[in-house]
Amino acid sequence: MSENFREKVIKADEKFREKLAKTPERRPEFTTVSELPVNRVYWPWDLDNFDPEHDLGIPGSYPFTRGVQPNMYRGRFWTMRQYAGFGSAEETNRRFKYLIEQGQTGLSVAFDLPTQIGFDSDHELAAGEVGKVGVAIDTVEDLKILFDGIDLGKVSTSMTINSPAAVLLAMYIVVAEEQGADVSKLRGTIQNDILKEYPARGTYIFPPVPSMRIITDIFAFCSRNVPEWNTISISGYHIREAGSTAVQEVAFTLANGIAYVQAAIDAGLDVDQFGGRLSFFFNSHQDFLEEVAKFRAARRMWAKIMKERFGATNPRAMMLRFHTQTAGCTLTAQQPDNNVVRVAFQALSAVLGGTQSLHTNSRDEALALPSEDSVQIALRTQQIIAYETGVCETVDPLAGSYYVEALTNEIERQAFDYIRRIDEMGGAVRAVECGFIEEEIMNSAYRFQRAVESGDRVIVGVNRFQTDEAPPTNLLRVDPTVRENQILSLTQIRSQRDSSAVSAALAALKKAAEGTDNVMPPILEAVRKRATLGEICDVLRGVFGEYTHASKC
Repeated sequence: MSENFREKVIKADEKFREKLAKTPERRPEFTTVSELPVNRVYWPWDLDNFDPEHDLGIPGSYPFTRGVQPNMYRGRFWTMRQYAGFGSAEETNRRFKYLIEQGQTGLSVAFDLPTQIGFDSDHELAAGEVGKVGVAIDTVEDLKILFDGIDLGKVSTSMTINSPAAVLLAMYIVVAEEQGADVSKLRGTIQNDILKEYPARGTYIFPPVPSMRIITDIFAFCSRNVPEWNTISISGYHIREAGSTAVQEVAFTLANGIAYVQAAIDAGLDVDQFGGRLSFFFNSHQDFLEEVAKFRAARRMWAKIMKERFGATNPRAMMLRFHTQTAGCTLTAQQPDNNVVRVAFQALSAVLGGTQSLHTNSRDEALALPSEDSVQIALRTQQIIAYETGVCETVDPLAGSYYVEALTNEIERQAFDYIRRIDEMGGAVRAVECGFIEEEIMNSAYRFQRAVESGDRVIVGVNRFQTDEAPPTNLLRVDPTVRENQILSLTQIRSQRDSSAVSAALAALKKAAEGTDNVMPPILEAVRKRATLGEICDVLRGVFGEYTHASKC
């Protein structure tokens, strides 16, 4: 590019700015949803110091900016994994089978709130919550029903579970054993990401330090016994849902990832072995091109972190493989059919950003759990992108866009600045304990809400283009008798099991938790003896205590 051309552009821009005094633009300044400035137009010199060899590389190779596979979706599409769970195990099993019939290619389990915080359905704090936001799982018998007729040796299953992740993984293993599956070949993911729970989501039980110990115990156990299982899904999704910016989502997620990797190394594990079983989970929000850039930046950053910070030499240990879910926080109860359009664009940005797995939200989720009709539309959205749009025919189709590359670089720069600040505090665990991450998210959420309320950020159908509309019909409602049925089942299981064997298994778990032995084997044995989720978590509560809240440092 000639210097003469650059001078012409500068002069043309000066003349344009003179005209702006007479015909101003829609806003005095333009930014992304995450408040990154957006230029009127981008030029090659906006990418000064951009080196395609260093910053892009070859698809499937370090630094993986262009994707983790050389041919990406030309080989096979991402896993279409619709998140599902409500009411009883029987109801959710029917929804799983319906989704499989509709072309879903992986399972994703939503658990109810009592399950997520380690309470059985008969606990007093479970009243009013059983089966409401996910499926109720009290014992391995519930999980057997959940996967009835589904061969765990052939399906890949993701489970959104964190504090009790070890218990649900143990239940899954026992169900697979009793189905006759080869446990060493099981494929799937447990979220198992406790650090984002404290500032962003809230389904924690134990304090950070013992929680990190349980996580590294899972890493070690799975590396020996379930080597194809993804032992953690380091989640930015809930950080974004809580109100963070795209930069904060990347920064806090990768900072948490750094903490998990360091904890595993400190526990004596090999980064080149366990690193390949780490996975990530991101939100796909509303600013289409910013989201594409975010995914690309996160992939490049993690490759650098694993190689330069932790000395990984195995390329698979440097890959950031991620699941994406479209942004639940952008769905509106007003004009809910608009959500179909929102989800389609969000899903497309995830695909253009190179996701390995995708869940598309349903149009009615701002009002209720999704109906069958709505979840079918959500799944069809993925299938239309895959089979009809043509965006999967080439790898990283937006690479080289001056704007996308500039955004990718800026997100990386700002996210690394955050990581440096967190390192100076002593790492992600300390940043959580001090409330730093929570406060940063809250401030961003406040600024965004102010922009919506002032009209600076338009939400179609909410603060502009409103209409009078009848209340929606055919919403899914959870049967209120679910808790009663769960309590009956619990009573029956407790009366039929070997109580002395259960007590012995729980005593062995207590001893392991008080010492340094891996807690996974005694948890697995307790599950085999039909100990309940709540009983197992209560043993760990007794040893580790419960987390209350961050305090200012």
